[in-house]
Amino acid sequence: MVAGSSIQPRLIATFLGDSRFLPSKSTQSLQLLFRFNPGRGHVSMQMSRSFSGLTNLLFNRRTYSCIDCILDRVFYRRVSPPGRSTEESIDSKRKRLKPGKLSPTRPVPSHIPRPPYVKSKKPPGIASGPEVHDEKGIECMRASGKLAAQVLQYAGTLVKPGITTDEIDQAVHQMIIDNGAYPSPLGYGGFPKSVCTSVNECICHGIPDSRVLEDGDIINIDVTVYLNRVTLTVLETKMNIDAEVVSDSVKILGGFFNAFTYSTDCDVQGYHGDTSAAYFVGEVDEEARNLVKVTKECLDKAISICAPGVEFNKIGKTIHDHADKHHYGVVQQFVGHGVGRVFHSDPVVLHYRNNGRGRMVLNQTFTIEPMLTIGSINPIMWDDNWTVVTEDGSLSAQFEHTILITNDGAEILTQC
Repeated sequence: MVAGSSIQPRLIATFLGDSRFLPSKSTQSLQLLFRFNPGRGHVSMQMSRSFSGLTNLLFNRRTYSCIDCILDRVFYRRVSPPGRSTEESIDSKRKRLKPGKLSPTRPVPSHIPRPPYVKSKKPPGIASGPEVHDEKGIECMRASGKLAAQVLQYAGTLVKPGITTDEIDQAVHQMIIDNGAYPSPLGYGGFPKSVCTSVNECICHGIPDSRVLEDGDIINIDVTVYLNRVTLTVLETKMNIDAEVVSDSVKILGGFFNAFTYSTDCDVQGYHGDTSAAYFVGEVDEEARNLVKVTKECLDKAISICAPGVEFNKIGKTIHDHADKHHYGVVQQFVGHGVGRVFHSDPVVLHYRNNGRGRMVLNQTFTIEPMLTIGSINPIMWDDNWTVVTEDGSLSAQFEHTILITNDGAEILTQC
C-alpha cells in the first residue's frame, strides 16, 4: 500500500468477542499494536479481516482505539508534506484549510434519550457481532434512517458561499432535537459538535467552526441520529411515538397527549441512522465536480452488489475498480461499519481491494462510505485530534448510506 513514510504498521491484535474498548494510558501499547514512532505525521496500515472485532475504531479520543477511521486516534501530528508549505494545496487556486473558532457545545433537552456513551462519559467500545434485526428492529432502523436522510437533505440546502460550518451544525442540531432524536456525534469520545463538516481536502471528521464556505469549495456533511421509538399501548391501540421514560411510565412528548402519563411495558432501545453526502459551494470547477460524481457512483455500485451471502470484500473491489478507471485514490484508513442499536459495530467494511472474509446476512445493517481523492490517499490529523486531511492538500470527497440486506438485495435506509 502507498505510504507517506517507510513505516508499514500492521495490526497484530484482535478484539474478537470483546465488547470493551482498548485503553492506553501511554503510547507504548499503541506502538506495539501499530508499529509506528510517535511524532511521525504519516501513517499507513495493512490489516486482515481475520479478526472481526476491529470495529472499535471511530470517534474516540487519543487514548483509545476507535472505528470509522482505523488510525483515527493514533497520535498523528500535523506536519507539512515534504517540500510543501502548510499554506499551499496541490491546487494553487485554493489555500489549505485552517482551524476556525469553536462555539460552545449546544444543549440537548433532558427529555431526549441519550445513547449510553453520552451518559457514561466514557469512550465507546466495540460491539462485536453484526447488527441483525427482527421486524420491529427493521422498522426502527427505517425510522432513524429516514430522519437522518431528511436532516442531511435540509443541511444540503444551507450550503452556499458565506455560511459557516458552525451555522450548518446549529441548524442540523436543532432539526434533530426538534424531532425528538439525539445527534449521535455529540459527545462520542469527546467530539464537540452534532455533525461532521469536511471541506475540500478534509477526508472526514471535520469539526464545524467559524470558517466561512467559499465559492468553489466542496463539503461533505455527515449526519447521524439516535432515535428512540417506543411502542405504547393507549386505549388498546399500539402507536410508535417518541417518548420520555419517567420511572415505570411514559410521558408523551408534544401533541395532544402531553398532559397525560401512561403506564406501559415498552422497549426504549434507540437506533442510529448514519449518512453523508458531498455538496458544491457556488461555482465549482470540473475537476471537483467529477471527483464528487465518481465518488457517488462508487457508493451506488457498491450497494448494487450487496445481498445475502455476498462477501464483504466485493464492496472494496467494486469501489476500487471504479476509482481506478478515473485515476482517483481510495483512502484506506477509514472504513464503513455495522450500525443500529450501537453507533459502530462489526463488520469492518473496507473500501479498497482486500482478501477479507465474511459474508452479508439477511436483515443486517451497515454503512458503506467510500472516500476518494484526486491526489494523495495518505491522511494527516490536525491537533484537534479529529480533523483528517490529505497530506498534499488535494481534494477528497465522500458519500455514505446505511443499508439493510434484504432477500432482494439491499434497501437504502438513509434516503428520503
